[in-house]
Amino acid sequence: MASHRKSRPTGARVAGIRTPALATAALTSVALLSQTANAAPEDDKPSLEEVEKKVDDLYRQAESATEKYNSAKEKTSKQRKQVDTLLDDVAQRTQKLNDAREELGSYAAAQYRSGASVPDTATFMLADSPQDYFDQTQLMDRLTGRQQDAVDEYFTQQSETMEKRQAASEGLETLTETQGDLKTAKATVQRKLADARQLLSELTAEEKARLAAIEKQKQAEADRKAAELAQQQAEDQRRQEETAQQQQQESDSTGSSSGSTGSESTPTDGSYTAKAEKVLAFARAQAGKPYVWGATGPGSYDCSGLTQAAWKAAGVDIPRTTYDQVNAGTTVSVAAAQPGDLVFFYDDVTHVGIYIGNGMMIHAPKPGTYVREESIYYDGESAIHSVVRPA
Repeated sequence: MASHRKSRPTGARVAGIRTPALATAALTSVALLSQTANAAPEDDKPSLEEVEKKVDDLYRQAESATEKYNSAKEKTSKQRKQVDTLLDDVAQRTQKLNDAREELGSYAAAQYRSGASVPDTATFMLADSPQDYFDQTQLMDRLTGRQQDAVDEYFTQQSETMEKRQAASEGLETLTETQGDLKTAKATVQRKLADARQLLSELTAEEKARLAAIEKQKQAEADRKAAELAQQQAEDQRRQEETAQQQQQESDSTGSSSGSTGSESTPTDGSYTAKAEKVLAFARAQAGKPYVWGATGPGSYDCSGLTQAAWKAAGVDIPRTTYDQVNAGTTVSVAAAQPGDLVFFYDDVTHVGIYIGNGMMIHAPKPGTYVREESIYYDGESAIHSVVRPA
């Protein structure tokens, strides 16, 4: 007798429930899609090279904002001094105006006591527009010479005081605007540095080790380029010395004074060398001190704060910011760079170091680092903007 039991359906059992093959395939697809979705964030994670570039860009942007901060800070300081001077001047002129008014008041009182029929000075003092009163009554014709001088002084002080008050008011408005720029630049620096620190904090120990290896490789390449420049400069120096010696020998043999041009330039070169030695001595003494944006020493520096302080130690005042320092001297080629020269970096001129010779410089690199000696090619040859000789 045939069995009436239904055959077992094909397919898999999920959580105790029999499922047809089609449902099984659908569930499999969902599972695969789920795995793919979960893996997507890992695929979207930036590479270490991308993180490095992003961090470098953020530090560059922070340094640019730092120079803008330095500029606004310096401008604010100058404007505050100007406003303070104007306010002091206004106070002094106001006192003189009050003195002139009191003198006119004494004349008015004297006229009143004398019983003059028309107490002109008193009327003048009470008038809404003293000048209109003069025009209408021709008071000046009836005042003594001394009284006329007092009236003249009153008007002079009144006019000058009003002008100074207006200048002080405008100065305060400008100062307020610059202080706003200062706050904006400061906030930008802090934001960029925070973003850079956040990116670095998200790296694993292995990624940090790899990043350190990349930096070491870049440093090795920068040192190689510095050595090439040092060799080139040494060869140029040797050729110059040979040429000068040959010219001197020719001059001695002919009795000509053609070599005088070279000897005339010696005092200038010697003077610069003496200053450069003081610059480098000061800069080297700052090695190991931390980079702090906006700092000018003595415990910490930013890049342009260090260069300004170093040249000041040699008796030469240069501007505060990289934007101004780059114009504070004579531009020379990289090959002609001498110790003491300032080396500027990037198209927006946001970094600077002090050349010490042999392709090397002393600089305050960036936040989290210290004043140190480093190749001028630390960020690649294309990063060099110009070389400037301040004195």
